[in-house]
Amino acid sequence: MSGAIIECVPNFSEGIDAERVEAIVASMRVDGVHLLDWSMDADHNRSVVTIAGEPSAVVEAAVRAAGKAAEVIDLTRQQGAHPRIGAADVIPFVPVKGIKLEQCVLLARQAGLEIWRRFGVPVYFYEAAAARPDRVNLEDVRRGQFEGLRDAVEKDPSRRPDLGGPGLHPTAGACAVGARKFLVAYNIYFDSADVAIARAIAREVRAASGGLKGVKAMGVMAHGRAQLSMNITDFDATPISEVHRKVSSLAARHRVSLAEGEVIGLIPEAACERGSEWVRQLVGFDEETKVLERCLKRPLAWPVN
Repeated sequence: MSGAIIECVPNFSEGIDAERVEAIVASMRVDGVHLLDWSMDADHNRSVVTIAGEPSAVVEAAVRAAGKAAEVIDLTRQQGAHPRIGAADVIPFVPVKGIKLEQCVLLARQAGLEIWRRFGVPVYFYEAAAARPDRVNLEDVRRGQFEGLRDAVEKDPSRRPDLGGPGLHPTAGACAVGARKFLVAYNIYFDSADVAIARAIAREVRAASGGLKGVKAMGVMAHGRAQLSMNITDFDATPISEVHRKVSSLAARHRVSLAEGEVIGLIPEAACERGSEWVRQLVGFDEETKVLERCLKRPLAWPVN
């Protein structure tokens, strides 16, 4: 690819019905946009897609995906372990090459406006694109999830969307659109089904509780095991190897072991610590399909709608 490149990693509240997810992914096929990765998780009932390309084309692809998600996902019938407020739950734009984060903020605002105009889905802006300081953190925007937020916007004006509303879309909820730097979605499974242990470890490692800088974490049940689900938002300040060491120490204190790890979506070359213990424990990790810079050279074929 030449010229400016941005990445977009939309998350959708559907991880069970492959036909619906494929329809959403197929809707993102726009000239100038490359499909790099997509995955489904039935326990979280969530899918994550990674696209990259020319900025205006990526914005258009993301907007179309939000519309398709609103068409095929009904949050009043959807359940899963992962917090969510929308069918197209989060749509972050990430600078890759020849573009700054501040420009991605403008692209996020443009995408949010189009999502509301075309599909009537209200929008919250978060991270660098936040219009208010209390909406920088995604977890603050998503507090109460779809059901709680749906009720809150009727009573509390401070919880209403930045665009659209004041109520949420009846079945598609709202969409959180943001601009951010690279993050790594990293999960660790324990050799235990005691989710309370995963939740206790999550409290100790996440930054919001005084843990590791740039780490967001929650403990959930996934595939019959306790899982620590994390977003590493600043791997320069806190390398993933440091996160792994901390979690290993805490796990030993709780008398459990780390069984394996997984990366959801892609990781940038700078975060890939070859030869480290956390990389060795990853299941099915292939640099050719999981490292962003490699995938940019060999994008995936688009699914047929």
